[in-house]
Amino acid sequence: MSAISVGQAVVLGIVEGVTEFLPVSSTGHLKITEGLMGIPVDDTSVVGFTAVIQVGAIAAVLVYFFKDIVRIVSAWGRGLKNREERHHHDYKFAWWVIYATIPIVAVGLAAKPLIEGPLASLWVVAGSLIVGSGLMWAADQMGRHKRGEDDTSLKDAMLVGSSQILALLFPGFSRSGATMSTGLILDLDRVAATRLSFFLGIPALTGAGLYELKDAVGAGVGPLPLVVGTSVSFVVAYASIAWLLRFVARHSFNAFVAYRIVIGTALLGLLGAGVLSA
Repeated sequence: MSAISVGQAVVLGIVEGVTEFLPVSSTGHLKITEGLMGIPVDDTSVVGFTAVIQVGAIAAVLVYFFKDIVRIVSAWGRGLKNREERHHHDYKFAWWVIYATIPIVAVGLAAKPLIEGPLASLWVVAGSLIVGSGLMWAADQMGRHKRGEDDTSLKDAMLVGSSQILALLFPGFSRSGATMSTGLILDLDRVAATRLSFFLGIPALTGAGLYELKDAVGAGVGPLPLVVGTSVSFVVAYASIAWLLRFVARHSFNAFVAYRIVIGTALLGLLGAGVLSA
């Protein structure tokens, strides 16, 4: 019998799609939802399932930014063949995404036992939600929002890409929250920081999903829940991306900061009262 039912897969797919790219921690929300549904958050197959359905959200990014991705990949391909093409920003940007993915891959492989063990605790999620809120608020206040996407550099990509490690080690911190906050600290405007977060998330999250697929299927999650959860996350994530880009063009991150504090505090209360098991 599958460790996750089709109905639970639908719920988790919706949660993943809504929260993957919002700076509120998809991993944290998935773990909270799994806890409320009685699903063991540190079970190998469950950890694998949550990584796999992220591929649906990443597919939404690929579709939403298809023209941008084709432009960047095409520039990269031309640059590999023609030295004169290598001064173009898109060619450089493609390499920066590759370079910026290396740190999170290295840490992910080295710290896998910790990530799937002690750090999967809901206590860690609650604390990371609250602490990450402080970083987001400070970054929004510090950032001068004066640099656009065309002004990004290798340094920006490496720092923003490396910040994904915070969310990897501390579920609840939020990959989007960490990357967007780092972009703001580097004086990128909110739209540029958000788009950079999307592009840097593509290889990291796709790789994680494919890597965990064997654990999800082999350890007890049926193929139907995997397909359903991934499909639902794709549809919901596409709508979430479109909404987020419109939102950050006109608003600060304060609403997300407040929401994270409320959710983190509520989770601490539920854990303390014994309603949820860590």
